[in-house]
Amino acid sequence: MFTGIIEGAGTVKSIEKKGASGRITVETNFPIEGTRPGDSIAVNGVCLTVDALSGDSFSADVSGETLLVTTLGGLRKREKVNVERALTLSRPLGGHIVTGHIDGVGFIKKKSARKDNLDLEVGVGPELMAYIVKKGSVAVDGISLTVAGLTAEGFRVAVIPHTLRKTTLELKAEGDKVNIETDIIGKYVEKFMTGFLTEGKKGVNEAFLEEHGFLRGR
Repeated sequence: MFTGIIEGAGTVKSIEKKGASGRITVETNFPIEGTRPGDSIAVNGVCLTVDALSGDSFSADVSGETLLVTTLGGLRKREKVNVERALTLSRPLGGHIVTGHIDGVGFIKKKSARKDNLDLEVGVGPELMAYIVKKGSVAVDGISLTVAGLTAEGFRVAVIPHTLRKTTLELKAEGDKVNIETDIIGKYVEKFMTGFLTEGKKGVNEAFLEEHGFLRGR
């Protein structure tokens, strides 16, 4: 599990394709002491498992499925990526709950500077828009951001200077693809409500609330 608070940037030292799968090696710009083989680490929001370490570099295998549904398959040598190690009990949950399991790929529709902030409009498909709400949380390339507003085909976020310094968002151009992970809480709510409805119930309505004591004393 991750927070979406990026620890720093990494540079792709190599990315190899091995049949349908691949292997990536990333050098970080921050110390990663304490990281061990088998640990989870997020690269542009994608949860990977550390396989080997050398100084401040790590290597991880990438499954064929991950290459298909994320932007990792399009990375090039020397490209900058966002890196976050897995959450530990000694670190505060400063962003939101991020699993590292990407829901889909979006793209930068519009990029504009507003004072010290950067306003981004991100385009996503309708299958993701169902889980994105105004003032809710979303992870873009692994970065925990607050949805400032919704558009017909995506959402808007305002990126503060600290986030611009720590991440790769300032390097993104209009049209560039980004990994999107929606808030897992919304997905669980949908799952619970789907199960409720398939049991022949009519969902949460006035009769349901009265039956379960929420409307007592009316």
